[in-house]
Amino acid sequence: MVSGRILTVPNAISGVRLALVPVFAVLIFRGQDVWALGVLALSGASDWLDGFIARRFDQVSRLGKVLDPAADRLFILVTLIALVWRDAIPLWLVLALVSRDVLLACLMPFLARQRYGPLPVHFAGKAATFALLYAFPLLLLAEWTGPVGTTAAVLGWAFAWWGLGLYWLAAVLYLVQARALLGADRVTV
Repeated sequence: MVSGRILTVPNAISGVRLALVPVFAVLIFRGQDVWALGVLALSGASDWLDGFIARRFDQVSRLGKVLDPAADRLFILVTLIALVWRDAIPLWLVLALVSRDVLLACLMPFLARQRYGPLPVHFAGKAATFALLYAFPLLLLAEWTGPVGTTAAVLGWAFAWWGLGLYWLAAVLYLVQARALLGADRVTV
């Protein structure tokens, strides 16, 4: 059950994750990759932890349903900007990922007008975020020379392609869900 509570352990964890975004940005732009990867790993672990605690201890909240994906999106965005800045990934990948979020953001006013909140997260969306949050640290490691860099590049691009595909699959699922909700309202009026 989703509550209106604000002060929960999962929300505090998500708040810390949000606070780590600028720390990560400073580290990555200063070239302190090991520390940046550590912050990213901590963020990934805490992302899993806040979801586990929320479900296990019945602390799922409306605020948490906004904070958690916001932290994910901000980490992804900062990492994308840093990787493009370093020429580690092409700009088209950033545009493909950001355009999906822009498309879904355009749905929000229509859903809000009908008093719908954020759409429930689909498994495809969670899997896409998981894949992308693995892809970007690996693509950062791909800048290293030797076997570590080569292996990281192969794995990083594999996760990036899977993440991109799942990200857009999730977008299609959200569009279908929004269309069904908005269409049902039109029929009942």
